[in-house]
Amino acid sequence: MIPVLVCTLAIFLLSAMDAGMKSLVIAAGVYNIVLWRSVLASIASAAGWATKSRARPSFKALQLHALRAVIVGIVLITFFWGLARLPMAEAIGLSFIAPLFALFLAAVLLGERIRLQAVWAAVLGFAGVAVIVAGQFGGASYSEETLLGTLSILVSTIFYGFNLILTRKQAQIAKPIEIMFFQNLALLIIMGAAAPWLGMWLPQQYWLPLVGVTVLSLTGQYLMSWSYARAEAQYLISTEYTAFIWAIGLGWWFFGESVSWETLAGASLIIVSCWIAARASMRPVEG
Repeated sequence: MIPVLVCTLAIFLLSAMDAGMKSLVIAAGVYNIVLWRSVLASIASAAGWATKSRARPSFKALQLHALRAVIVGIVLITFFWGLARLPMAEAIGLSFIAPLFALFLAAVLLGERIRLQAVWAAVLGFAGVAVIVAGQFGGASYSEETLLGTLSILVSTIFYGFNLILTRKQAQIAKPIEIMFFQNLALLIIMGAAAPWLGMWLPQQYWLPLVGVTVLSLTGQYLMSWSYARAEAQYLISTEYTAFIWAIGLGWWFFGESVSWETLAGASLIIVSCWIAARASMRPVEG
């Protein structure tokens, strides 16, 4: 139960980071915000890695860090670009397709045994998302930019589902501090390749909020890696659904985004799905 609770806390911190990133991306653009956040994250995680462990990672681990950095880069750019054009609750609701996709990837790529309770939890959580999305899109008129934002979020979910599986594989062969440092370093190298053409120095007023979202991101990454090292992905994946609960509150508080009855009904289904997954995670594997 402890990894489930820790992973839920990680999701909350990352949701708060999403809210901060949405404001920054609207103000300064997605590329430069992600680029400079990668710079700060690399510096901070390098200090932690040098303090706690300077052991050289294996070649297999480095390959995995680099692969996940590419996936994370795609996820960040497409998700935050879409998030700047959609309400938080709507964007997070769309992103829940990823955990459902990742649940079955866990069986294929990790060889995990999918228990019936985990399947029902994922289905119920997805039903909650369906209710929310139906309420958001039903009978509404959307601009071209909003539709492109929706498409961008959907692209990010495809890659994020794969990212969840890579998180589990990383956690099995590397410590959280190593994952944080080498993944952020690889992401910085990838993002920095376009800096001569797209990069710009941020105005002074953006740096303090950027430090804040970086701290939230690193803390969330660390706690998530810690959790995935101690529990199977099929149970922790359902904790992703709690991000919608945080999105409701953060979107309302910071951006004045309203919440419909469909949103509340869907959120209730999501909470139940997480409870089912948490209960299932406490049962031993049969056979």
